[in-house]
This record gives sequence, C-alpha cells and structure tokens, in this order.
Amino acid sequence: MPEPNPRRRRAVFIDKDGTLVENVPYNVDPSLVTFTPHAMQGLRLLSQHGYPLVVVSNQPGVALGYFDEAALAGLRMVLMVRLASHGVRLAGFRCCPHAPDAGCSCRKPAPGLLLQAAADLDLDLQRSWMVGDILDDVEAGHRAGCRSVLLDVGNETQWKRSPLREPEFRVANLLEAAETILAADHVMSASPRETT
Repeated sequence: MPEPNPRRRRAVFIDKDGTLVENVPYNVDPSLVTFTPHAMQGLRLLSQHGYPLVVVSNQPGVALGYFDEAALAGLRMVLMVRLASHGVRLAGFRCCPHAPDAGCSCRKPAPGLLLQAAADLDLDLQRSWMVGDILDDVEAGHRAGCRSVLLDVGNETQWKRSPLREPEFRVANLLEAAETILAADHVMSASPRETT
C-alpha cells in the first residue's frame, strides 16, 4: 500500500443511495430524489474545509435493463445542480453499471470506483474517507486504502463481518460523518451545527 502523500489531496467518497439520497431502488426519476437528513450541511462542511467530494455508486439497473446510461447521466446532472445550488460542488461522480454477478473490479465492495477517481483527480487514498450506509461501502473504502464511516441507519441487513468490513466510525447522518472526519483529521475539534 502506498504511503500518504501530502502533495495529493485527501477526499471524501460518498455512496449515493441510502447515504446521499434516500434509497429508492432503481430510481432515475429526479422527482423521487430526496436528500438524506443533514446531507447538505455535512457536505457543505466538508467542502468548506477543502475536501473534494466524490460520489461512488453501484447502479446495476443499467445492466438489468431498468434504465439506460443516458437516464443515469441525466439524474447525475440533476443531483450535481441541486447540490451546487446549496454551495456543494462534487469533484466526481463514478458509477458501476454492471450486474451484481458480472465480476467487475468497480462494483463495491471492489475498490475500482475509488481507485479510478483517485487516479483521475490526484487524490491520496491513505488520507481519504469512504462514507456509506452498508458494509460493502466500508469494505470498498478499506480495499482502496481509505478510512471509513458507516451511516448506521438500518440499511445494512446482512452484517457479513470481516476486518475489511469494520468501519472506523458509526454515525447517524452525513453531518455527523463530516464532523467525525474533521475531528479525526484534526481539521477542527468541534463544529457548531448549521441550522439550514
């Protein structure tokens, strides 16, 4: 595993469904998209402290024929515009369009999406974080060399345990995740909570 590189940026990788937005299976309809509680505040806090934000998401609906890549690209654009209207700019948005049994290197818990984003954006994985709502997210982060935060909101149902699937922290929402990351990185000791 490579050593941390202070010349490269540390980032936060964020799962989409169940972490950034409420989980509506196989959804590409923007009218059905709602952000999870405190998502905007958490992302804004990370952004204000200079963390590039990269969404990494399994989207097997493409391979399964529920929607095409154009519909997924449209939803991605809507999400980026909505986030930008709240002062949150994404550095990247990576999706795995493959079926669960495809054996690809990008479907979480494989680390491919994170590795690709790190190479494209010159990110230091050793100093970066993965935030997700299931243990596959945690494992993908660890396999890429990141630390991880689990949003323990009841979306993990299988609880298949291994050392790669043990998060460094468990929190209730993205604002708590942001505060935890900033404290762990000694960027700030405590955060006054935003009211919006």
